[in-house]
Amino acid sequence: MTETPGAKAPQTPPGKPGWQLSDEARQEEELYDQRADARDQYESEQFGWALFAVVTLILVGGFQIINGLIAFFRSGTYQVRENGLAINVDYSAWGWTHVILGALALIAAMGLLRGAMWARILGVVLSVISAIVYMAFIPAFPALAIIVIAVDVLIIYALIVHGRDLKDTEY
Repeated sequence: MTETPGAKAPQTPPGKPGWQLSDEARQEEELYDQRADARDQYESEQFGWALFAVVTLILVGGFQIINGLIAFFRSGTYQVRENGLAINVDYSAWGWTHVILGALALIAAMGLLRGAMWARILGVVLSVISAIVYMAFIPAFPALAIIVIAVDVLIIYALIVHGRDLKDTEY
């Protein structure tokens, strides 16, 4: 079997790389690398929002537990009686609601530190429930309720938009 001279692959001169890039292709590759580096830096900077969500979820969980304990032991602290709330329930029932939400928020925060997806979903759901519960609780303790609702909205934003930055890369 004989080969025709035109069928051979072109030989590169010794000492030169086998693939030559044009100036235009080299510039495009450099631009691509710069954009990839900028994207990586942007994503690493956004990790702060995800960490913010974890810390504030711990904070809101603590607020929930403290508020629940106040409802159990010092219900006279609130500005209205049980019948003045949006939902007519006993303060001990509110106390249990707050303690349970707070404990679940702390569990979700610990799961977020490990990068678990279930914790991200639980954190968003708990923040929504927390905001709704505190909306009903506004007449009893307006300042705390408004602050916790605002923090819940920030947690929801951080977990939905930047929660993937907490993804566990070990598994």
